[in-house]
Amino acid sequence: MVKIAVLASFNMDLVMRAARRPGAGETLQGEFAMHLGGKGFNQAVAARRLGADVAVVGRVGDDQFGRRFLEALDREGIDATGVVTDADEGTGVASITVEPDGGNSIVQAPRANRRLDAADVAANAAALAGAGVAMLQLETSMPAAIAFARAARDAGAITLLNPAPAAPVPEALLALTTIIAPNEIEARALTGMGEPGSEGAFAMAGDLLKLGPRGALITLGADGAVACADGLRLHAQRFEVPVVDTVGAGDAFCAALAVRLAEGADLAEALWFANAAGALACTRAGAEPSMPTRSQVDALVTRGVHP
Repeated sequence: MVKIAVLASFNMDLVMRAARRPGAGETLQGEFAMHLGGKGFNQAVAARRLGADVAVVGRVGDDQFGRRFLEALDREGIDATGVVTDADEGTGVASITVEPDGGNSIVQAPRANRRLDAADVAANAAALAGAGVAMLQLETSMPAAIAFARAARDAGAITLLNPAPAAPVPEALLALTTIIAPNEIEARALTGMGEPGSEGAFAMAGDLLKLGPRGALITLGADGAVACADGLRLHAQRFEVPVVDTVGAGDAFCAALAVRLAEGADLAEALWFANAAGALACTRAGAEPSMPTRSQVDALVTRGVHP
């Protein structure tokens, strides 16, 4: 069994389903649900359900939300010895509005996630021992992200960066990144390019490779995803599934990519597997509840893009 290490973020998702997003000054009524989330947490859960051993490094608050995350990590069989409990700041929270077509908009309050620092990473570097892939995103602090990526490199792991939410990424982190996997919006923020569609995505991926990573993948929602690396230029079409909401789809994609790369798959094969996992995450509401299992992803890959 392969091992995945994750720089985890933890956000309790407060989800409102409504007919549309409200306008300025407008109040709408909708349906409410609360789910465990955060990109790092979602990715850790997905990687575990896809068959990997998983260890996480992160920070939660000393509150009800934090305790629920620790219980969930234990329930999923994820090594949480690298999770610090913050006595002064609460667990992260995200407010999510989901429309009938499954599209969503999110506002986050990172809270304890932003207090994760390089010292926390150093104190819990054992989480990276034996990891084939180390996953990270931008929902913790940048010093923690750089320290985690450096520790991953020193441990011989592939470093998979999901640069989300969209933000500038320092050269120091890009230089430590093996594979970068943004969505279209995040890729535009990093490259300053903006042509829509797959050709625009290929151009952005090529630009990302110039920044240091050896491989670049860009997810395009309904248009699938593209991958670029030395000798590879691939557009993978989306899998046709009934969409409930898209929350967590990118996290399932990244986790599946990490698992297949750790298992020795090449980037092209890993991309198709990741596309299937991302699609399946759209078929259930919420983030953590929608992370698929290995048997579900394998079945969709076998079935193919079209039903």
